[in-house]
Amino acid sequence: MPGPLDGLLAISLEQAVAAPYLSCKLADAGARVIKIERQEGDFARSYDTVVHGESAYFVWLNRGKESVQLDIKDADDLALLKRMIQKADIFIQNLSPGAAARYGLSDEELRTTNAGLITVDISGYGEEGPYAQMKAYDMLVQSETGLASITGTPDSPGRVGVSVCDIAAGMHGLVGVLEALYERERTGLGRSVKSTLFAGMADWMSVPLLHYEYGGKAPSRVGLSHPSIAPYEAYETKDGSPIVISIQNQNEWRSLCKHALKQEELANDPRFETNEKRVTNRTELNDELNAVFGAHNREEMTERLRAGRIAYGSLNSVADLSQHPQLERCEVETPNGTANMIASPIHIEGEKPDYLPVPALGQHNEKIRDEFKD
Repeated sequence: MPGPLDGLLAISLEQAVAAPYLSCKLADAGARVIKIERQEGDFARSYDTVVHGESAYFVWLNRGKESVQLDIKDADDLALLKRMIQKADIFIQNLSPGAAARYGLSDEELRTTNAGLITVDISGYGEEGPYAQMKAYDMLVQSETGLASITGTPDSPGRVGVSVCDIAAGMHGLVGVLEALYERERTGLGRSVKSTLFAGMADWMSVPLLHYEYGGKAPSRVGLSHPSIAPYEAYETKDGSPIVISIQNQNEWRSLCKHALKQEELANDPRFETNEKRVTNRTELNDELNAVFGAHNREEMTERLRAGRIAYGSLNSVADLSQHPQLERCEVETPNGTANMIASPIHIEGEKPDYLPVPALGQHNEKIRDEFKD
């Protein structure tokens, strides 16, 4: 079944995570995506070999694409790439700032021969400013944006365990592409989309920044606790199974006291009667909750929480995720075998995604060189 973006051609001069994330979502939606790789390939191919000899990152982010090896320093290969872009709807690149322009691949120059082209430039910090030429990998940007300072335990900062800055940049780039495609339907003209790791994560840091600038204090590192909502963390039951709960409003707080804690009067305790007071008195609050959770097994506490319609969850491991009843999977072919993967989180009613294979390095060299020959 054709996808929503069926018929569109995207050329992506990409590597690592952010740009491949964007182009993977285009491919999932039916666009034809041609991935331009160096002779040695996208360096993400070499991160590990855990999926039938292929990198987990590469398998995750490159299904449904065609792979062609080009050396843009070579005049013939660069000319081939430009011919491909002349026929494309979307051109994505995450070279270092300024590099694309040096090869005649700037937004303005490309649209002189393809007015409807949508270009996407993904970088660490953007094309201007004192950080423009700095290399920007995910953990570096987690640190630069202050994310690491609010992540971890009170003793030490921590890195979020997945590449959130790269993913944010890819997601925001994807939104920009879809907006530009919609506008092109009216104007016939393409647009330039810019997305950076720093700006994407800075946006996600808005609440901590507002707390600092208007409240005088940034959130502290509190492990699994929520810095500005309480109770919102994990509590261990008698049988050693932690339960994570989240109280978002006063009605839920009263229900927790009545049904789960069996202490209805606690809801009006002056120390805990508002969320801000519960956060201020978090230690005393947790003493009350730990006493109850620790005296009952998981099954009894989950029954109480369900009775009170309290939001709760399990403190799962990756192994638990692997067996989670809500996890939707798909099978994707790789050069060395079938990978059982997590399905795309994007669902359109009535559409069944068709996940195409992960390409081998240069798998489509001959086909693409012949298709776009001079």
